[in-house]
Amino acid sequence: MITISELQHHFKIGKKGNERLVPVLKGVTLEVGNGEIVAILGKSGSGKSTLLHILAGFMSPEAGSVLVNGQETSALKESEQASFRLANFGFIFQNFQLMPGLSAFENVELPLKILGMDEADRKKKVQQMLGKVGLQEVSGHYPNELSGGQQQRVSIARALITDAPIILADEPTGSLDSETEKEILLLIQSLNKKLGLTFVIITHDEEVAAVADRQYHLHDGELVKGEQRHAV
Repeated sequence: MITISELQHHFKIGKKGNERLVPVLKGVTLEVGNGEIVAILGKSGSGKSTLLHILAGFMSPEAGSVLVNGQETSALKESEQASFRLANFGFIFQNFQLMPGLSAFENVELPLKILGMDEADRKKKVQQMLGKVGLQEVSGHYPNELSGGQQQRVSIARALITDAPIILADEPTGSLDSETEKEILLLIQSLNKKLGLTFVIITHDEEVAAVADRQYHLHDGELVKGEQRHAV
């Protein structure tokens, strides 16, 4: 489903005329299969968010390639990138990234509006999705009326609503307390099993990474294989 090959990327630091290149990704190679949960662990500044942005097509790598369902993402024109992302990726963010002026229902509905789905079909699909994440009773509430865990469930529902097969999660529990974190991780595992979704989780937290089938550590720009979860 995802094949990352020899990915390289640098950042420039320093004042103009006295700049130097700092390598962030040094030949990163990774394959993610259909229906897997893969976690990429790394400290702040390790390059894990850069890797995620390149995978999603928000940035182009300086060298190497990213194939998503057989499509070389960097080969897409700018006008094609947005529709490709919408079809292939759902996103879960640490800070939820919800629209404050929209209700939970309307936040989840928004991607379907962008796709041009008929209103009746939209509403039916959103209701079903809110049911899957346990939010039917608060669908009319606005983000500031919801707990952190409820807001993240809205974010997850929005990520799933377009039926994208791959979910990219950037520190998905970073803004949550430990009990709510457990609830969200259990929800991710449940959605993975029931819907066959592929998850790529970026995190600094070993406990979050423990839900993954495979773990990798990004250190000094290189990806090192970590633990692998075995079925009981």
